[in-house]
Amino acid sequence: MCRFTYGLLLSTTTAFALTVAAIPSAQAQTYTNLYSFNGQNGGKLPYAGVTIGPGGVLYGTTSEGGHSDYGVVYRLAHRGSGWILSTLYEFKGGSDGAFPYSGITFGPGGYMYGNTYSGGDGNYGTVFRMSAPPGPCLSISCPWPETVIYRFKGGSDGAYPLFSDVVFDQAGNLYGTTTGDSNGNAGTVFKLTPTGGGGEWTETILYSFTHGESPYAGVTFDKAGNLYGTTANGGYMGSGCPGGCGMVYELTAAGSGWNEQTLYEFQGGADGAYPFGGVSFDPSGNLYGVTSFDGAISTVWELQRSGSGWTFSTLYTFDVYGGPQGKPTLDAAGNVYGSVFDEDQQDSGLVYKLTPSGGGWTETNLVVFGQGNNGRFPYGSVVLNASGNVYGTTLMGGSQGNGNVWEITP
Repeated sequence: MCRFTYGLLLSTTTAFALTVAAIPSAQAQTYTNLYSFNGQNGGKLPYAGVTIGPGGVLYGTTSEGGHSDYGVVYRLAHRGSGWILSTLYEFKGGSDGAFPYSGITFGPGGYMYGNTYSGGDGNYGTVFRMSAPPGPCLSISCPWPETVIYRFKGGSDGAYPLFSDVVFDQAGNLYGTTTGDSNGNAGTVFKLTPTGGGGEWTETILYSFTHGESPYAGVTFDKAGNLYGTTANGGYMGSGCPGGCGMVYELTAAGSGWNEQTLYEFQGGADGAYPFGGVSFDPSGNLYGVTSFDGAISTVWELQRSGSGWTFSTLYTFDVYGGPQGKPTLDAAGNVYGSVFDEDQQDSGLVYKLTPSGGGWTETNLVVFGQGNNGRFPYGSVVLNASGNVYGTTLMGGSQGNGNVWEITP
């Protein structure tokens, strides 16, 4: 069975509670550990961040855990002075799917969607859909029915969707990426279209990578319906990254197909290399992303529209062994938030905020991980609610060592 590993990515394995001690940070933020994963039914190793659903409820996945140790989908809801975690689904492996490294997306009709890295046909991964149980829930934990809507076949069909949160267009079609396999496939961007009335979906490969390679993150739409993303490898082959330093791409619909344009190829110097995370837009249509160049330079960067092209700039450089992995999150004021994965055994990562200041950017550490039981190794993206609270996960640490879900309040 195939299982993804990179750096400190680890392979190891209802309703639970509650709130652990709040830790004030040096910047007058308050950090709270909302839930520490128990490594069993509640799951463990949450690579993905959380999704905020109706009523401020948090939803997410753990890559492992559950009775079969193939990962779970969970729901974390605020109750009184604490938080209650419910396991909504435990993956079974085989045709059902296994190891969800990506997060949850709400789609048309209130369904939740995501993918698994493995399982399905030939263990090439799946895309799944979940719906709330019919009727009222009379207990703390109510499982949600799960349906596999597509099983990847490998080769030209695509294989191993990794950190690819799926997205939808206005017509209800689903989009994502696969990372590639050993059959000469360097990764794909795919589209799933609902067909018929029986829940069937049809896959279309929009683009198969040749210059870029390993699109670990998913895609992002602009206002015109074009798709943007990154590949972790391929592109310019610098001395520090012989497999290619990675690149940023755009896909534009053209007739019955899609055209790919490379917007930027990382050089492995001051610009960084290996953009594992996806991209985010600001209101002006500028792109933001990150690189994760182990032991060298890890960056937060911007591609600014300039006429018919794009101008690259580095907003901030982190001196860590690891780097930011999830795509940046922007607030209404133009501040940029994210997490940084650091394999240093004292400080195991941080949550950052970049604030525009005097033509440059000022960086603030909202919390540094690895202190007490506040978690270690944040991997996924962070999200903000309407009150400006920041939410995310750590891969490990917490009171039980299997990762946690946290909150930072102003």
